[in-house]
Amino acid sequence: MLDALLNMPEAAFTRLTVAIFCTGLIVFMGFIIYRLAKDSKAGKIGTLVLFFVLGLGVFGFIIKTLLTEVLQK
Repeated sequence: MLDALLNMPEAAFTRLTVAIFCTGLIVFMGFIIYRLAKDSKAGKIGTLVLFFVLGLGVFGFIIKTLLTEVLQK
């Protein structure tokens, strides 16, 4: 397995690492939104509003990525 990673083309390695790190960043942003809701004592509805509004940016990024891939093919 290590040999496969060492002989991986640069483009494939870049695609893989960007996907992994963007996923990690999105998960971390979800944690930040959760902590923001918890620390501000937003309640259930406030937490849902925070996740919806702040999560729209993440959703837009995911949609942009998917549309870019679909339109390039």
